[in-house]
Amino acid sequence: MAWRLDEAVEHGIIDNTVEGTTTGKIWLAGRDEPLILSLNGDCWRDLAGSVLEFENPNPQVVPDANALDTEQSGIIGDITASRKARIPEISDLEIMEYHRQSREVPCQWRNILYLEWFSEINGRVMIEAAGYKLEVSSREWEMDEDLEEAQKLANMNTMRDFMAQIIRRIDPSEYIKDTKPGDARAELDEFEWEERLKESDRLTDAYQETLEKYIDDPDAERKEAFVMGWDGLLSAMADRDEEEDDEDDDFEDDGEDWPSSDDEDFEDEEDSSDEENCVHPLQARAHEVAMRCLVIVDLSHCDGEADPAESFSSRLMQISSKLAGVLNGRASGYEPEAGFVLAVLKRCLNWINEAVGSCNQLIDSESDTDHLAALEHLRADVFGIRDEIIELRRELKQR
Repeated sequence: MAWRLDEAVEHGIIDNTVEGTTTGKIWLAGRDEPLILSLNGDCWRDLAGSVLEFENPNPQVVPDANALDTEQSGIIGDITASRKARIPEISDLEIMEYHRQSREVPCQWRNILYLEWFSEINGRVMIEAAGYKLEVSSREWEMDEDLEEAQKLANMNTMRDFMAQIIRRIDPSEYIKDTKPGDARAELDEFEWEERLKESDRLTDAYQETLEKYIDDPDAERKEAFVMGWDGLLSAMADRDEEEDDEDDDFEDDGEDWPSSDDEDFEDEEDSSDEENCVHPLQARAHEVAMRCLVIVDLSHCDGEADPAESFSSRLMQISSKLAGVLNGRASGYEPEAGFVLAVLKRCLNWINEAVGSCNQLIDSESDTDHLAALEHLRADVFGIRDEIIELRRELKQR
């Protein structure tokens, strides 16, 4: 997982005045010496060719930051002060009320500072903040749009390579036991199932990190599939987009032939589209609940995984990511074994029990009536996900 230094930063400098190389120094609270950056690659166009100085008005000591190596040599990621993010326009209390009423929270798009690099020693390191003081110098060289797109593509490939190292996919042929020609595939033993579940755990970590990076990106679905290495899913998306374009062209040719919502063929086409959707509805619901939890639950004062707020949110994210790994891949033609899906769903049920227990602790200690109602509504949705998982397990066992 990524090292996140937002709160620990005191001040820093990023220098991209030499094309192809980005250097810098970042001072962290609680450390005597700054991090020394020496990275291959360029910033986005808004910072390319210039020097960026930044300062955090409210730095805090983060114990994990002391474990970082001083020399941060490696490959650049996305470094920009113009990354767009959705910032809520209302208070945290009002946000809880909006979620309790299933209403969309009003937000505004704002530029934030986003610094990301891939260290040879520490892996992915990032800073993402909206409240820093920034100062950008004049440019020593200019980056055009084509060069910026090429740099962004290189950054995505670096992210993809990094995720591949985290996942460490196992060749499916390794799961096939020695059999004679014509024999049915042997069942996996306990050790082999455990190896597959470990791979699924790594996939969960990688997918969660990918979701967090592209959550506000307008092309998030496609970028997530690329970074996760789901090439079959990318092909399915391309085919879907091509079919939609062809349908639009047909409608434009002769508007009188448009099907009505009462037409049986029209209903069949809608059903077919739903079946080919890349995201399983159960995973979509789990993802929505996990994202809502991050808004409702205050994680700013958590004290490790034992904290009920941290446990509640992390378990919901695990469930969403696990379901994505075993359910969403079907759109690309990958059909995991029923036994494997059952094993993952069983893990999800265990995490739901832990999540509900943590949520109950939060409810018992909550005094604010609005926040209490939001937590109770969230718990009810978690119970709903549990019921859907139980039903899916029943269907798989019947098959």
